[in-house]
Amino acid sequence: MMFGITVLPEWAQAEGIERVLDNLQAAGATAIATSPYVMEPAEEGTGSREPPADGGAGKVRLLDRPLWGKRDLWVRTAPSFEPNRALYEGLAYQPPEPDDLTARDGHIVADFIAAAKRRGMTVHLQVQSVIPPGYRVQFGGPREEDQPLGPDDRPVPGRVDLNASLAAPQILAYAQALARDLAETYPQIDALRIDWPEVPPYAFDAIFFDFSAHAIVVAETMSIDGERMRRDTMALHALLTTGLTDDYLAKIVAEPSAEHWLERLQTALPGVADLFAVKRRMSVELLETWRAALPKEIALIAQAFPPPFTDLSGFDFAAASSVVSEIGVKLYTMHWPMMLRNWGDAMGDNAVDTAALAKALVAITDTGDAPADLSALIYPEPDAPHPATEAAIVRKIETARAATGRDYPIAAFSHGYGPVDDVARRARAAFEAADGRMWMNRYGYLSDEKLAALGAIVKGR
Repeated sequence: MMFGITVLPEWAQAEGIERVLDNLQAAGATAIATSPYVMEPAEEGTGSREPPADGGAGKVRLLDRPLWGKRDLWVRTAPSFEPNRALYEGLAYQPPEPDDLTARDGHIVADFIAAAKRRGMTVHLQVQSVIPPGYRVQFGGPREEDQPLGPDDRPVPGRVDLNASLAAPQILAYAQALARDLAETYPQIDALRIDWPEVPPYAFDAIFFDFSAHAIVVAETMSIDGERMRRDTMALHALLTTGLTDDYLAKIVAEPSAEHWLERLQTALPGVADLFAVKRRMSVELLETWRAALPKEIALIAQAFPPPFTDLSGFDFAAASSVVSEIGVKLYTMHWPMMLRNWGDAMGDNAVDTAALAKALVAITDTGDAPADLSALIYPEPDAPHPATEAAIVRKIETARAATGRDYPIAAFSHGYGPVDDVARRARAAFEAADGRMWMNRYGYLSDEKLAALGAIVKGR
């Protein structure tokens, strides 16, 4: 059994290290994950909102544990350490400069790690795989020339993620430098955990990434016809935005799984199969870059979208399992209806029944029971249960385990956002499906009541 909770540094700062660790261990946690930055409150409208707004849809979110006395607030961050500048010499991307916040509170991350290790806990450090500087998901991003592009050679503005092209050489070089820097700075960690080593399909148009110059180079090394890949990808975009019919949607829903629809699609449009293959290659080579930069005693862990979203994101469970020590399947179920609504709205020029479209989207992604209409696919309010069913959660874990082998460590990454009973419902399904290997994201959404409910699940195993 392994039960971990992601605790970002601001909680160690605000509540105190020992109090946080006491709460975690009372809930049965055996592991923590944190990140290499520190935080402080900022004036409203400056810095960023905590909790994150998730591209605007998540503005309904509130923290369960007040942070510096508030359930939502504006914050600023700073690195928790002084980077080794020599590692980044000559690179396009550079680490942020430490400042007075670093000087005052930066030591708390190292202290937090050391305190957890003294208690016998496993410690992961989480960073972003291709969002320099990588310390925290809401900050940073790539240069214009490293942006992923659609088949029309355009980026997609306003994405939830700020991922660069997975194949951008300067992004890969920065990843190597950051991995070495963190390993030198925090040698006590058991694992470095990287987020989004894939092409996140939050936005509809991001499904059709990546046609950047970097991705085209990868396609060429694979002897893939770039023009066919572009032509067929644009044909898919046209089908989904203007070519759908109610009959077509009914056939999708009739399939027993999304794989059948995707398989038929790739047969009809082989350039789309090429695009998916390029995404998989880029993802694996990104993982190999991070792994090569770490000392062998620090494990590399990837956290990724759940199947079948990974068919679109390019995360390859089978290939990744030969590179990383563990894979976390992210069951962040409040995002699922938000994503499907974004996709459905992008398909609004189709003359189809919106209820049928919503039903097809849920069927393709296997995210739960069909909603009454597209309008029902919304980011849930803090007190609203998530529409994901236990059966859908279980199938996603089982699919990942089938792809990697039953003995490979697949961890379920459940989320603490939502009402207590619903958080416990989703966590129980995830914990049991993953054979007692689960992480909860994040401590800020875990009230004492939720921690007690989680403790009852993990201690009852």
